[in-house]
Amino acid sequence: MMTINRLRSALCLGLLGAAFSLPSAGQTASQSPAPTTTMAERLQALYPATRFGAVNTTPWPGVFEVVMGANLAYVDETGQYFLFGHFYDMKAQRDLTAERKDSLARIEFSSLPLADAVKEVRGTGARTLAIFSDPDCPYCRRLEAEMKSLTDITIYTFLMPIASLHPEARGKAISVWCSKDRVAAWHALMWRDEKISAKECPHPVDRNVALGERLGISGTPTLVAADGRVLPGAASNAQIEAWLARSTASAEGPVSVRGGAR
Repeated sequence: MMTINRLRSALCLGLLGAAFSLPSAGQTASQSPAPTTTMAERLQALYPATRFGAVNTTPWPGVFEVVMGANLAYVDETGQYFLFGHFYDMKAQRDLTAERKDSLARIEFSSLPLADAVKEVRGTGARTLAIFSDPDCPYCRRLEAEMKSLTDITIYTFLMPIASLHPEARGKAISVWCSKDRVAAWHALMWRDEKISAKECPHPVDRNVALGERLGISGTPTLVAADGRVLPGAASNAQIEAWLARSTASAEGPVSVRGGAR
């Protein structure tokens, strides 16, 4: 029979061995992959031909948000079931999907080369807006008509002709830039459809096209608010006013922008 002393020694050795063989709680936590990492790996393994972006948790237990290009999808933890649509917080009356898309579409306004844009100051100029516009784009002209009544705003218009759609637009953009009064020339062209005389001078038009491509702007018009939010297409005056009113909201991080209507 084992004596009491031997039993104590055996128990001590057993506990000591267990202490060395089992990782601590801290070690286990640090070595276990995060749920989002595991989910990202699972999705890539299940769908190797699909390119997934960031994977994030959601307030809905067991459901993950996955970024797929400019789109958002929601997937269960098995990776089998996807939901493409809007995710609402009904208690708070918030469209969480719209808010996330809004944040993903931000760019850093301060990084824009404003010296390459036609600058127009109305009233106090307190509000700030950048627009990527094509002089031959019908939607751009519609937008300009809607924006006529905007006041107390500084507008930076980046002349971005889309040559594949409007072959003469580049020449018109250069002529606007080379005019003595750029704002007046732009208004004459976009507001009243007046012809402006052809001019040549050093210009940023080609740089603006490259900038738009680099930012992911594939269509015009595309508006950028001071906080980096993006509004593509020919929005109405009321829509623009409401959108600008949200510029005080804090940005969640600048990334590439969406393209607008052509």
